[in-house]
Amino acid sequence: MNLKKTGKFLAELRKSKELTQKDVAEKIGVLPKTVSKWETGE
Repeated sequence: MNLKKTGKFLAELRKSKELTQKDVAEKIGVLPKTVSKWETGE
């Protein structure tokens, strides 16, 4: 699995739904920093 490509897809999907990283984090019960790491492929 290409983490950079997956992260880019997640970021694009989040932005298309007009959600912030904080919004996504609250919905799934993680920290916003975690969402950021996912989106950057870390």
